[in-house]
Order: sequence, then structure tokens, then C-alpha cells
Amino acid sequence: MEPTLRGYVSARSEKSSPVSSSPSPSSRYSTVAIAFHWLLALALIGVFCVGLYMTGLSFSPAKLKLFNWHKWAGVTILFLTVLRLLWRLTHRPPPLPETIANSMPTWQRMAHHGTHYLLYVLFFAVPLIGWAYSSAAGFPVVLFGAWPLPDLLSVDKAFAEAIKPWHRLAAFTLAGLVLLHVAAALKHHLMDRDGLLARIGLGKAS
Repeated sequence: MEPTLRGYVSARSEKSSPVSSSPSPSSRYSTVAIAFHWLLALALIGVFCVGLYMTGLSFSPAKLKLFNWHKWAGVTILFLTVLRLLWRLTHRPPPLPETIANSMPTWQRMAHHGTHYLLYVLFFAVPLIGWAYSSAAGFPVVLFGAWPLPDLLSVDKAFAEAIKPWHRLAAFTLAGLVLLHVAAALKHHLMDRDGLLARIGLGKAS
């Protein structure tokens, strides 16, 4: 009777202990990391859309104003990226939940990590190339119209024209990686239903 009773009690305990619907502290990013993630996401969408819009405008005071806003936003994104990277280096990010990591093929895990590394590289590269272009073209960056920032390069119109396409190419590459990142997240949420988005504050853990 004793083994049977012990098995019955164990089975009752397992049935009466529902799986938590919230992400465990070990798998969820910190509040600060989540805030950095969404703040940068919104800023990147905004600055990319403004960049696309302003390049199609004819020369005018409105276009110059948008260019200045675009540069201010780029420098702000660069500053936020530095803060985010410092936070990540001093606060170890949580690993993927074991159930999710084990269900992902090797190529998906490599793509997951590779995309994150490339995103960080481009978070720095896009605004720095833009800043360098502005400096070489002879248009200093005056943050919010109040704080002049140092030029990254001396004025060189020819070099400015040479690196101008780099900024556009890097920006579109970043946009493509962001779309890939979003598509992968939606795949986990809608198809796998593994609660991955709960790590960044959306939805519930499976």
C-alpha cells in the first residue's frame, strides 16, 4: 500500500501544480534590457522612415530641418547603443530556455546568434558612417541645435560622395536584418507557440 499511496500523492501533486504562465526570472530579460530593446526598435523605425522620406524631397528649408532631425536621431541611437552594450556586458543576458534551444536546429541557433551580432555591428556602423559623411561634406552635427559635436573627418567633398552610398547600403542591410529578426520572432510566436516573446515582455511563456 505504501508505494501505491506514495505514487498517488505524487500524481496528485503534479496535477495540482500548473505550469507557470509567466516567464521564469532566469529566462526573461531584465526590465532595463527590455526598455533598451523597444526604445531602440521604435527609434530605428522612425529614423529609417524619415530617411526614406527626406531623400525624395527637393532642396528646401523643410528638407534641411529633416536632415538635422535625422542626424540628431542617429547620434541618439548611437548613444543608446553604447549604453545598451555596456548594460549587456555588465549584466549577462539570460540563455534561451532549454526547451526552445533543444528544439532549434543547429543552423537556427547559429542564425539567431549571428543576427544579433550583425545587428550590434550595424547599430554602430550606420550612424557612424552618416556622421562621417556629414563631416566630410562640410555639415557639422549640432545635436538638437545646441551642442556642436566634433567632426569625424576633415572636409573632403569627394570622399563624402564616395562614402554616401555606404550609409544607404548599411541602413538597408540593417532594415533587412530587423525584418528577419521580426519574422523569426513571429514564427516562434505563431507557429512554434513556445513563448519566446515573453523574454522581451510580450505574451506569456509556454
